[in-house]
Amino acid sequence: MLSVYIEKEFRTPGTPSFQLRINEEFPPGFTVLFGPSGAGKSTLLDCIAGLVKPDRGRITLVEETFFDAGLRIFVAPQKRQIGYVFQSLVLFPHLSVEENVSFGLAKWSDSERMARIGPILGAFHIAPLRARKPAELSGGQKQRVALARSVVTEPRILLLDEPLSGLERGLRQAILEDLKAWNAERRIPILYVTHNREEVDAIGERVVTIADGQVQEKGVPQEVLDAPRTRALAQAAGFENVLAGRVVEQREEDGVMRVEVEGAQCELEIPLGAAEVGETVQVAIRAGDILLATQLPYGLSARNVLPGTVESLEARGTLVRVVVKAGVHFTVHVTPGAMRSLELAPGSVVWLVLKTHSCHMVTRR
Repeated sequence: MLSVYIEKEFRTPGTPSFQLRINEEFPPGFTVLFGPSGAGKSTLLDCIAGLVKPDRGRITLVEETFFDAGLRIFVAPQKRQIGYVFQSLVLFPHLSVEENVSFGLAKWSDSERMARIGPILGAFHIAPLRARKPAELSGGQKQRVALARSVVTEPRILLLDEPLSGLERGLRQAILEDLKAWNAERRIPILYVTHNREEVDAIGERVVTIADGQVQEKGVPQEVLDAPRTRALAQAAGFENVLAGRVVEQREEDGVMRVEVEGAQCELEIPLGAAEVGETVQVAIRAGDILLATQLPYGLSARNVLPGTVESLEARGTLVRVVVKAGVHFTVHVTPGAMRSLELAPGSVVWLVLKTHSCHMVTRR
């Protein structure tokens, strides 16, 4: 078990200070660190690796102490036996794949190095590339080399800072499967920073959300990210619509409340939350959770039906992004087929249909 209790303050002239305050335990297996940019995720990894020294606190792995401010203990990064893959990868351009992977084994004998790197090259499917230089590799191959180099020394902790950014979905999934297979026998703590919701779901073990330098929520990814509690996390989790409003009614017997949307002559029914009548709240809604109709629908279980006008349409791969003005702007995702069958175009009159439980109340922080 990796135990982290740290505080670190950063001061930059002319800007508000930033404080990282983390008190968390990371068990063996994958823990995804998820949150908006600037939340403190990478800084947390740097503190664990020993690249940044916290102001206060303690970092331990099982019974070994890496850092203890009170006891003035600070173990140097190279003595912590931690693997770290940065987003930039930092492969040595003049070395081959085999030489890059074995770089951390310089003090080993040739026979020991070969015995160690052979299985690693095979596990990450890069054995046929062992003689190539980084310039001869694709992006996915470079990512595999960086991961292999980080694990060949048998680290006790693995830190991954957006290691698969920029890769297409299928390739990300394949590399993650290789990494999961590698750790199935070792079960070391792996802290994985990402902004990609698909990666979170693919790993699927545990997520810790971080915003403003502090842990906000933790648990199973689907439970945490499908109902975020803060605006920053909602936006990071892919909620395209975050609307300000005011609570105008609470119906405890039905488990709902009504929110008057700021800037629009409309109300939304949302699940009952910890807000009083008259209080200002924000409501987060995924673009994919909104239905469009070209005629006024009736006989629906959905409680929110809002009239609007299509302002723009933009094709994005297998989806079409539709912006609808309904007092305020809503972003809606439909398929190209739905766009054609509904004959959607700028100026089309539509109705937005939203289920109550697709609307999530969030806080500003």
